[in-house]
Parts: sequence; structure tokens; C-alpha cells
Amino acid sequence: MTRFRAAVIDDEGQAAKMVGRALTRLGFEVETFGLGHNFLARMAEAPFQLAFIDLKLPDMDGIDILEAVKTGFENVEAVIITGHGSIASAVEATAKGAANYIVKPFRLQEIRTVAREALEKLELREENRRLKEALDDVPPLKDFLGASRVMLDVFAMIRKVAPVNCTVLLQADTGTGKERAAKAIHDLSPRKNRTFVSFNCGGFTEELISSELFGHEKGAFTGATATKIGLLESANGGTVFLDEIGEMPLNMQVKLLHVIQDRRILRVGGTQPIDLDIRIIAATNRDLQEAMAAGQFREDLFYRLNVVRIYLPTLAERREDIPLLAEHFLTTFNARFGKEVASISSQAMEVLTQYNYPGNVRELENIVQRAVALADGAVIGLRELPPDLLNLTFSNLGTPGLLPLEEVEKRHILHVLEATGNNKGLASSILGIPRTTLWRRLKKFGLDTDET
Repeated sequence: MTRFRAAVIDDEGQAAKMVGRALTRLGFEVETFGLGHNFLARMAEAPFQLAFIDLKLPDMDGIDILEAVKTGFENVEAVIITGHGSIASAVEATAKGAANYIVKPFRLQEIRTVAREALEKLELREENRRLKEALDDVPPLKDFLGASRVMLDVFAMIRKVAPVNCTVLLQADTGTGKERAAKAIHDLSPRKNRTFVSFNCGGFTEELISSELFGHEKGAFTGATATKIGLLESANGGTVFLDEIGEMPLNMQVKLLHVIQDRRILRVGGTQPIDLDIRIIAATNRDLQEAMAAGQFREDLFYRLNVVRIYLPTLAERREDIPLLAEHFLTTFNARFGKEVASISSQAMEVLTQYNYPGNVRELENIVQRAVALADGAVIGLRELPPDLLNLTFSNLGTPGLLPLEEVEKRHILHVLEATGNNKGLASSILGIPRTTLWRRLKKFGLDTDET
């Protein structure tokens, strides 16, 4: 695990020691400074990832130190240390890039809480950096995006199995990119310059599946006025992708088993076997072992298909990929619709990353497509997202749908009071309203109005 470096810049020795001890216990490598210039000189030599900066120092103003740090080292997590009389300046500092602030005299638990939040951000940033490096070292798969650890593992498995002429079973929910995974295996295989065909086994009769896959001879049945080449034969030398293999009727499962075993087919109504050189990739969202136990899927076919099994994660299992995918779809639909939507707002992206996506990547694609189509300006905001998506997301966050402004105000006041230990003087300063106004708001909402 990376050991991050932290600096404490405070001319009050006792306060600096208290913060330094808390940071050391969290695993930081800590240095303390009584002067801002000394800290900045050291920062230039060996950068820190976290800095606790006192607003009032003998030689410099804490805001100036913050601005110098964020100018030269924008990824540094900065926490402002302030007294009761300088809360407004601390709030100003957060607007200029500080991650948080703590008020003297502070408690050890406050330092730990703020430091842990900063540590989580640093660890996430470091993990993203490592993932990006790993992704940069590996050529991307065409039209198959992801930078999360679970998707990098999928990409590695695809690259490993692609050159080997074996059957692959993709275990994946609808909308997770099954066909793209199958196409990626084909494109990285020795068969890449030959035909790739796909067929969905669900929702068709046995007769139709047989005709589509195996083809038929002229006169094989009423309406067969000409010989038809089936998908399996048309893909000779290439790859066949069979989606929803768990929905294939049992009689057709027997025929497919013979194809895999014998590497030859017989057209419907035909008498002459046709040799095949194909690779089969199958996909299912069902538990085929449960289907076998229920007599709905042949055991011998399962073991023929299940030579290598690759699990494709749901979008909810790789949320860190949502911004990457959303930006990709934004670019795609800008080009398709002739629009110039530049970005997705942070609030809209927050909603997108919180949603659970029962339809997986395909659902995210549809949501971004709708947003680009409806966007009037350069930024996709909350109003371009589907209303039911907003309600579901807020509900998942513990908020029952979109709230009236008065309820938002009430909850925010409660949050600030809780954070300040019900200190109404401090709370009113943070909220930027007089104590009398805070008292009236509390009375209006039926909350505690005792003075503290």
C-alpha cells in the first residue's frame, strides 16, 4: 500500500503535535512546520499529498499558502485550520480548493474524521492512477470500454483465450456487452479476417432455429422454393456467437451437440453432410447448472460449451466505469445528432453513478442518448435526465424523491447543527445567517430552539 506524505503547518506547537499524531496513526509520513515559507520550500523538494494549513501564521496567510499549493500541486488534499473568528475565511478557502476545515479548539475525533476522508480520496486517486497505467500498457479492445479492476481482468481473459481455438461460454446479464465480448475474442483470434455471425436462441420455434442455423434444401418443406445456406455454414472458417443459449429447445440442443462433436452439419431436407470449421462462443444469463438439474439443459452440451467461462460484470458491479462510458456515449451521440454538448454536470454525473442500472450498459447508453437529444446548451444537467431515474436515485440515497426547497433547508440546518455539536452560534456562522434568523428557522420547523 502506498504511504502518503502529510504536512502540518501551524505555529502552535501543541496543535501541530495533536494533528501530526493523528495522521501518523492513520499511516501518513508526517512533517510539521511553523512557517509557511519553510513548508513551501520543502514541498518543492518532496511533495506532500495532504496538508493541514493554519490560516494565521507568522510569515504568511494560510489562503496564500493554499493558492500556492493548488497552483503547483493541484491534486494535494488541503485542510484549513482556523479559529472561531475566521470561519468565513475557512469557507472562502474551501471555495478555492481546500477539501475541508477544522475549527480550534478541535477534538481528536474531528481530526481523524477529516483525515480519513482525505485518505480515502488519495487512495481512490492512486488506484485510478494504477488502473490507468495498467490500461495504457494494454491495447484497448475495440468498442469495449472499462478501466475498473474487474473489467481489466475480463480484458486479460479475453486476450488469453482469443488465440486458442476453444469454445467459450459468456455468463452475463442482458446489456452487459456479450456480443461485444464475443466480437473482441473473434477480432483477436486467427479467425479475425473470416466471418463473425450471431444468433439469439431465445423466442424462436425449433423449426425456425433449425432453418436459420442449418439452412435447408430446395423443397425440404412447403415454401422452401430455393436452397438456403444456414448461419453455421455461412460462418465456415469464422466464429458463431449463440446468445441466450439457455433458451434453446432440448431437441435443438442435441443437434448443436452433434455439430460441436462432429464438426459437420446436415441441411434440413439434405442427405450430404457438410464439413465445418467454426468456433462457437455461447452466452447466457441463466444458471445453466440449475437448468440442468431441472431437466431444461443437456449436461453433455454444457460441458462442451463450458471449456472456458468468462463472467461479464453488471454495470452496478463496476460503477467506476460509468463516467468513462457516459463520456464515450456523449461523444458518440454528439456525432450522430450533429450536436456539440461539451460535458455532463457534476450533479448529473453523481446521479448517473448512483443508479443501479437493471438494463446495464445498454440502459446507460439510452439515458445519455436521450440527454444529448434533449440538451439545449453545452452541458447535460439534471433536467436532461429521466425523472424516474432522479426519483429512484434519490430514493437509493435515503431521500424520498425530489424534495421541496423548504425540506432541503430543514435537512441542511439539521446536518450543520449535528456537525457542530448543536452549537448554534457556530452553526449560524457556517450557514451565513444571524443567530436570530437561525432561531426563527428552528421554530418554524419545530426543532430545538434552546440557546447553546
